[in-house]
Amino acid sequence: MITMTNRIGSKNVNKYGTIMEIIKYDDARNIVVKFENGDEIHTTFHHFNSGDVKSLYDKTICGIGYLGVGRHCDHKNIFSQNQYRIWKGMIERCYKHYHENRNYVYNKCSVCDDWLNFQNFADWYDENYYEIPDNQICLDKDILIKGNKIYSPETCCFVPQNINKLFTKTDKNRGKYPIGVTWEKKANAFRSQCNNGSKKQYFLGYYNSEEKAFNVYKKFKEKLIKEIADEYKNKIPKILYEALYTYEVEMTD
Repeated sequence: MITMTNRIGSKNVNKYGTIMEIIKYDDARNIVVKFENGDEIHTTFHHFNSGDVKSLYDKTICGIGYLGVGRHCDHKNIFSQNQYRIWKGMIERCYKHYHENRNYVYNKCSVCDDWLNFQNFADWYDENYYEIPDNQICLDKDILIKGNKIYSPETCCFVPQNINKLFTKTDKNRGKYPIGVTWEKKANAFRSQCNNGSKKQYFLGYYNSEEKAFNVYKKFKEKLIKEIADEYKNKIPKILYEALYTYEVEMTD
């Protein structure tokens, strides 16, 4: 326990294992703590003594993400900003323990080292984020590079939700058949159908083989993606438009 005397120079370890030292002491409610990484925080002696003081470099999000030092920490209410909410959600999708993360498709996904620092992600966000009236804009990692599992500046883009939903996968529920194909026992045939991204299902017919059913789905889905790409052509980044227009549907999707 730290005594009341000689508090300047006193050291402690916070709850994240970071060494901190009091470098200024006015009274118990007004002290400045310096961390071993050079970060300085104004806090109280109580929080210092209990280890509740956080460095901006402490990995507070899933034990891997940290705020970092930069202009994005100067804003008030940082935790309610869109940049922070998207960044935190991205890290939690990748690193929350599996039983806490119900979204199966994010298994084995990761975030690049640069984006573990919120400052770097927020800079990229400011350069790339855009808005479209009546559209929610989502962070996407696998339209530009099919099958990608890494969130990074090179692999990600912002996408209108209507487009993003076109690529939603349900591997866990689909079973052994190709994407867009199910076996319908009553019809004794393979059913082909496609979702338009807005919860509307297009019935594409029954077929005597899963390959035929898939090929019909593939042709329809690729045409649908191109049509939606054209609809959004002047609203979305060129790199996204080109990725949509050259997208090829595969059985393993």
